[in-house]
Amino acid sequence: MYATRHLARRFAFSQTRRLSHVPSNAPALKSATSEDLAHFSKILPQTCILSTLPSLNNTPSTTTIEELAPFNNDWMNKYHGKSEMVLRPRTTEEVAQIVKWCNEKRIGVVPQGGNTGLVGGSVPTKNEVVINLANMNKVRSFDPVSGILVADAGCILESLNEYLAPHNHIVPLDLGAKGSCQIGGNVSTNAGGLRLLRYGSLHGSVLGLEVVLPDGTILNQLSSLRKDNTGYDLKQLFIGAEGTLGIVTGVSILAAPAPQATSNVILALPKFDNVLPLFTKVKRQLSEILSAFEFFDREVYDLAVKHNQGRALNADDVEGAECFVLVETSGGNREHDEAKLNALLENLLESDEPLINTGVLSQNPAQFASLWAIREGLTEAVSKEGKAYKYDISIPLKAFKEVVDTTREHLRSQGLLRHDAVKNVVGYGHVGDGNLHLNIVAAAYTPEIEAALEPFVYELVGKYKGSVSAEHGIGVMKTHALHYSKDEVNIEWMRRIKNLFDPHGIMNPGKVLP
Repeated sequence: MYATRHLARRFAFSQTRRLSHVPSNAPALKSATSEDLAHFSKILPQTCILSTLPSLNNTPSTTTIEELAPFNNDWMNKYHGKSEMVLRPRTTEEVAQIVKWCNEKRIGVVPQGGNTGLVGGSVPTKNEVVINLANMNKVRSFDPVSGILVADAGCILESLNEYLAPHNHIVPLDLGAKGSCQIGGNVSTNAGGLRLLRYGSLHGSVLGLEVVLPDGTILNQLSSLRKDNTGYDLKQLFIGAEGTLGIVTGVSILAAPAPQATSNVILALPKFDNVLPLFTKVKRQLSEILSAFEFFDREVYDLAVKHNQGRALNADDVEGAECFVLVETSGGNREHDEAKLNALLENLLESDEPLINTGVLSQNPAQFASLWAIREGLTEAVSKEGKAYKYDISIPLKAFKEVVDTTREHLRSQGLLRHDAVKNVVGYGHVGDGNLHLNIVAAAYTPEIEAALEPFVYELVGKYKGSVSAEHGIGVMKTHALHYSKDEVNIEWMRRIKNLFDPHGIMNPGKVLP
């Protein structure tokens, strides 16, 4: 009976997916031409234009397809566009002029930051014009008293932290891709990161935005006020909209005071069932200084060691460990914080039924960075092992292991868990906010594996009343799966908002909404 129901759902899903590609009533978008190239050349210098199109007088382009490749392909090399033109404006006014022209000519545009996304949200689906914001990389202002930072959208996250360091502040967001991701892209995808447990989401820390709307109008909401209760909070619409409603060009964000003392510890646990009791105890004993609580299973830890992403524990210590957690503290008094952390570790190790086997506590900044390198290197380790199908999901904490194991057994039952197909299924993520990164490591991306995973994974998420996207966004990858997390009323109102802002559908077409 179950098999019959499952096949029925698979059939219904396939029908829905085909229907989602039926064209809407909106007119078809056009590709950029040599005439458009000539117009953009009046707005931008040639150094800010990459295009394989010939000029109006048929002069061949000096730009090669290879030069456009980094803008057409995503970080995982899974999604590929065919854009023939990349524009790199330097100011908000230049962005506005470009978008206004594209709207009038019905040319699709793709806003692009560091292009570090994992769901294909920042690459073209066809031959849209890419508007890359890397040249907009200036800090506009910073108030060390209030901690309010105003910056161009193209500022790299790590560079902003370097700017804030002398002022004893940090950006309230930390990502493994901090060396290349941009703050505008972070906001547009509502990136969560490693310390959401401590600093919350960008919906809370972003105070204002500057956005170029699809008709070229500049919406200036770069507020530097902590409190502003004057009607609709429009900026919230653009946080997590993935560039489908407009292009974020400026961000006002509340920077956090830099911690004066930080420490971390990796703990080896004999079984997953200990993770939640451990999290409860850690929260209670560390309270205000707890800044991160990260989980990773044994399989992905072994991959990190195999691919030289770091080694925290000796082989003897790892023996018998089913999973690991990384706990970070950050506060204002080192002696006070270390005393609390040491008391926690003593309590854990001296318990009649210990929740942990062992652990490694950082003793200096180098060791602190080394322990974090293991957690931050998990994504790279997975990519070195093979092609990863990544599912960034929110589910109840108690279900983390069950979802990983159920997915692995499902693939085994399909005959796909073998070295030349699916090599392994691993899980890691942010216990503090219920975000599991489910990774299926394959030898190659194939229709057979994708068919086995979808809608299986999304149905599994739906079973737990979870979210199909915790922090990576919807992009092009999950448009067909949106209904697993949003009902028809929600999706309809999302469509209405999209149509209100972008009636011609030029902004990041094919993303977020089916």
